[in-house]
Amino acid sequence: MANKTRSVLVSDVKIKGNIIEKESIIINGEVNGNVHADLVETFENSNIKGDIVSKSAILGGKLKGDINSDSVSVKKTADIEGTIKHKTLSIEEGSILRIKTEIKK
Repeated sequence: MANKTRSVLVSDVKIKGNIIEKESIIINGEVNGNVHADLVETFENSNIKGDIVSKSAILGGKLKGDINSDSVSVKKTADIEGTIKHKTLSIEEGSILRIKTEIKK
């Protein structure tokens, strides 16, 4: 089995533009653009203004944009505004959400 690659954006990194990663990306910085990856994981210090398209998303930071993912997990540190299109969705108590949800078929 091949090792999966994982890209990491630390808290002092700011990116203006779209990010495309084949496998997984961890974001703890600021992104002003769309994010495409198999797995997107965000942490408390992340701030994304753009859409996320992935197979799986684990969200723990700020996001203003739409999410299109088979599996979405929202952590208690998340602050999300937008539409979540998903097959499965889990939300921890304490998260701040201004969302609309749609189930993917």
